[in-house]
Amino acid sequence: MVFSTPIFMFYFLVLTLLAYYVVPRRGRNVVLLLSSLVFYYWGERVYVAIMFLSTAIDYTHGLLVERCKARDNDRGARMAVASSVIFNLALLGFFKYWDFIAGSLQSIGLTFMPVLGVHLPIGISFYTFQTMSYTIDVYRGDARAQRNILNFGTFVTLFPQLIAGPIIKYKDLGDQIDQRTCSSEKFASGVQIFMVGLAKKLLIANNVGMLWDSYKAMAPSELTVAGAWLGVLAFTFQIYFDFSGYSDMAVGLGRMLGFEFLPNFNYPYISRSITEFWRRWHISLSTWFREYLYIPLGGNRRGKSRQMLNLFVVWAATGIWHGANWTFLFWGLYFFALLMLEKFVLLKPLEKAPALVGHVYTLFLVMVSWAIFAIEDLGHLGSYLKVMFGLGGVPLADSAFVYFLTSFLPVLCLAALASTPLGRAAYRSMGTRVQQAVCALLVAAGLVVCTSYLVAGTYNPFLYFNF
Repeated sequence: MVFSTPIFMFYFLVLTLLAYYVVPRRGRNVVLLLSSLVFYYWGERVYVAIMFLSTAIDYTHGLLVERCKARDNDRGARMAVASSVIFNLALLGFFKYWDFIAGSLQSIGLTFMPVLGVHLPIGISFYTFQTMSYTIDVYRGDARAQRNILNFGTFVTLFPQLIAGPIIKYKDLGDQIDQRTCSSEKFASGVQIFMVGLAKKLLIANNVGMLWDSYKAMAPSELTVAGAWLGVLAFTFQIYFDFSGYSDMAVGLGRMLGFEFLPNFNYPYISRSITEFWRRWHISLSTWFREYLYIPLGGNRRGKSRQMLNLFVVWAATGIWHGANWTFLFWGLYFFALLMLEKFVLLKPLEKAPALVGHVYTLFLVMVSWAIFAIEDLGHLGSYLKVMFGLGGVPLADSAFVYFLTSFLPVLCLAALASTPLGRAAYRSMGTRVQQAVCALLVAAGLVVCTSYLVAGTYNPFLYFNF
């Protein structure tokens, strides 16, 4: 993956930041737009044309919505919004789901849809949702239509979060696109946040990812109960530190450029319920589905039966948003079932129970969910889950489990500690001068260690590039 090439990334960031601060303020969006297009073209080549098409379509639709509203033509405005949404969903549907639907139909003997072998453009799930939010925000009056197409193109293609989020709504960024404040303090803060994200990705996610890959590759006959849970624990840490690390890097880069992106994670693994977990995990996606799908469907305003149907739709959509595979749909519906169970039965008892009970309950169910999420082959998934729950006379542990546990124990302990706010609390308890010294030391050390990992390492996947 070209985006993970250290030399490209280093020179790209240095040249972009240099050009950004050298040009006059009025030219900074042009620098960002050109840099973002180069960044995306470097990884996707011809698919950069989709960025141009998406920008042009949604830019004109936003103007059309505003014009219709100014003339009190609500029907015309609604039609313009619908047209924009249909275009974006059609774009996402073709590239992400055509082959999945065609293959599923062919498996039951229906051959009218050919499998085209369509390549999934990087980040399409993120930027189509962002551009859809634009016309909806303009229609609702939450944002003004952007009249400068270069500024709108900057919003669509903004490279720090272009390919793996967080999903940024236009109403949260529109004013910053037009005007933002840059300062040395904000830049330094951005560097710190970026280095935290880079360390999460390289030092934790990549290392525990190798452990998960080892267990995922094992045949069911080679697995043990303890080993299967150890593998899922590794993936539990990998996906969190991979995605939250990328989100932190995006937030940090954004701050270096003068932008303020909302945080995407808030220590989700300290949650005491699945309901709380989804308030802390991938916040931008949860917020997007709530504001642009759940509430328009009626939310909780039309009775419990309709609310359950609305939530079913939202969680089915959440599942398939992550990938064109039945396991992702099952993953979404798994959480729908758990959230319904909590809503009507478990939530109040969990709130009254000791905190440890809630934590164990939540982590257990979340780890099961990550097994469903990570294993895309249904047969393999069934076998793995059987081993996890000790079905079929599976041994409890073996020498391979002991070897992997002892080898990866330091990074697993580091991941467990970093999943909690204990480190942040300790840092905030220090005096200002001590904080500055510790921060400078950690940033410098992190830069040295992360650079050595990038230069020496060959294992550097980004999980959310797939979505």
